[in-house]
Amino acid sequence: MIVQLTGTLVEAMPTYAVLDVNGVGYEMGISHQTAAELPSVGSAGITLLTRLVVREDAMELYGFISREERALFDKLVAITGVGPKLALAVLSTYKPAALATIVATADLNRLAQVPGIGKRKAQRLLVDLEGVFQKDVELRRLVGAELPDVAQTAAAPGAGVRAEAESALLSMGFTTQEIALALEGVSEDASIEKMLAYALRRLGGGA
Repeated sequence: MIVQLTGTLVEAMPTYAVLDVNGVGYEMGISHQTAAELPSVGSAGITLLTRLVVREDAMELYGFISREERALFDKLVAITGVGPKLALAVLSTYKPAALATIVATADLNRLAQVPGIGKRKAQRLLVDLEGVFQKDVELRRLVGAELPDVAQTAAAPGAGVRAEAESALLSMGFTTQEIALALEGVSEDASIEKMLAYALRRLGGGA
């Protein structure tokens, strides 16, 4: 199993990258999130975590910028009906921390925005991913960066809770202006879970 490669980046596109490792070029599928964090072509000493997916008609290599992204890929492709391409579509749309928040708030509309995922599949993925975040060691640490703070601040509503909600929304890629508009009218006594659910509903067009 190839789990990591280090070499010179010779090609980088939004959906794939080529890494030259001791004269051998490895092409791997990547998410948009990983593509955005890659250095310029020609950079040496670049490390990507990898997964080799073996099928009857092909062997496909996928690269990841972080352990959390790779762990999520592993869990996503283990779900019935989710292949590597769809798993990358999820990871291209949301960073692991953002996906953790979406799962924690059971935000069906946000997950359904991933290309290739309708509301029915999104609903099933929310159930499957909730168990994954609870049981996987690496992903539990990821959730721990967001959710334990939620529990601690839920009993102390106010500016601290709002700041936590704003930080979570920023990690999803929303602008500060979008976040300010999304949180207009939210109860300052609300827990962070309710604040996020309120904001994400508004950001999703009120669906």
